[in-house]
Amino acid sequence: MSEVPEELQYTKEHEWVSGLEDGDLVTIGVTAFAAGQLGDVVYVQMPEVGANVTAGESVGEVESTKSVNDIFSPVTGQITAVNDVVSDDPSLVNSDPYGDGWLFQVRADGDTSELLTAAEYTALTSGDS
Repeated sequence: MSEVPEELQYTKEHEWVSGLEDGDLVTIGVTAFAAGQLGDVVYVQMPEVGANVTAGESVGEVESTKSVNDIFSPVTGQITAVNDVVSDDPSLVNSDPYGDGWLFQVRADGDTSELLTAAEYTALTSGDS
């Protein structure tokens, strides 16, 4: 089973969110479960810094040797940063999804009640939900 860090929150679309407890600036990435399902990630299309995003909307794509999948924003707000290191080395999504493989940051200003806890996400990905 994939790693599911307790301190993060998750979406049903397999993104993770950190930093909500620290204020409105959050970091977002793709979960280890999703990275494993994708296979070897070869390209990541990032959102534009400064773009306004809505929770649940597609903001980019992850392309792997198996498929192309949308990246969805887990929160509403404005993109403040993207991880250029992942643009240069997309394999970080596979090798370090919760560390150097983060994708983008958002200054969140909306409801986050749809996010899942680690236990809820584990249930979702294990088929227990």
